[in-house]
Amino acid sequence: MAIEIKAPQFPESVADGTIATWYKKVGEAVSRDELIVDIETDKVVLEIVAPEDGVISEIIKGEGDVVLSLELIAMFTAGAAANAAPTATEAPAAAPAAAVADVKASPAARQMIEENNLDASKIAGSGKGGVITKEDVMAASTSAPKAAPVAPAPAAPIPVITGERIEKRVQMTRMRARIAERLLEAKQGTAMLTTFNEVNMQPVMNLRNQYKDLFEKTHNGTRLGFMSFFVKAATEALKRFPAVNASIDGNDIVYHGYQDVGIAVSTEKGLVVPVLRDTDQMSLADIENKIREYGLKGRDGKLTIEEMTGGTFTITNGGVFGSLMSTPILNPPQAAILGMHKIQERPMAVNGKVEILPMMYLALSYDHRLIDGKDSVQFLVTIKELLEDPARILLDV
Repeated sequence: MAIEIKAPQFPESVADGTIATWYKKVGEAVSRDELIVDIETDKVVLEIVAPEDGVISEIIKGEGDVVLSLELIAMFTAGAAANAAPTATEAPAAAPAAAVADVKASPAARQMIEENNLDASKIAGSGKGGVITKEDVMAASTSAPKAAPVAPAPAAPIPVITGERIEKRVQMTRMRARIAERLLEAKQGTAMLTTFNEVNMQPVMNLRNQYKDLFEKTHNGTRLGFMSFFVKAATEALKRFPAVNASIDGNDIVYHGYQDVGIAVSTEKGLVVPVLRDTDQMSLADIENKIREYGLKGRDGKLTIEEMTGGTFTITNGGVFGSLMSTPILNPPQAAILGMHKIQERPMAVNGKVEILPMMYLALSYDHRLIDGKDSVQFLVTIKELLEDPARILLDV
């Protein structure tokens, strides 16, 4: 029985997708619910699985092709055996031609291999899926040993670069291209400025050390981290400074009566920002559980478009990678983003005495079209004060 394999229904915010990888070939046996193809969109990678046991009878959209919602990408034959795969009927060619046919190579690369009588099996392909390109063949031909010239004329010595000088050209993924596009939009379409401050992390660290075991026991293994304190402090500051929680839509300013905080998550495919909804109604345990869930989904590529849509404010933590200070870039259409950094012990003046304290630099990048310098500085000072006296978060003072 023939079954049509179609692209999934994309959300309204996603116009189309690109065929990233076919995991099965035409005629290859496939089990029910086995992954057969990945479709990459601007935000996520969508997986298509086999509807039944059988084989793929025809691939209509190849790797790199753009597809629309519910567009036909392949035909599937349910219940067919793997030996139903088509067999090659071409007549055997000469030995050199057969060697070329046994490897993946572009037409131009095949022609060059035949003309130069090269061994195709010894050429490493740098193209998508290991395909040998024209540049690979040129590199192999220039590195092949050549006969010494007869009676070479004496010449001045020329410095020779020894060792391998490898270059690899890889097409930018759709997600990476979209990330780059949004970063350029943020730099070119906003009046972005950054203000800095520093926070003494000792009070939060003391509170965490005092209650982390009890917290973990009470909340079924949930660990108490630093990010939940920053989310709660940022949420309280957003309530006090509505402009930081707003966004610009054309000539209008949209003030959001809720706090949806995005948490930047680094993945192999790029930086993504899943959103914590209504953080003013979330407990520290709720925040820690959700952040951990998003981290695992981001690692496995399971974040959905809905989980990364929206958000009124963003927090990014470069400190986990060792960053001491940076200027985060806005996440449009949001008006501000908070950058956390590495906790570093430094000598600080406290009541006329020098003390060694665990300090963290904070950076707030904001859109100056919407947020005045006074509001941005006071917003960051509010976060600093709440973190240096965590009881104020609970007392709402």
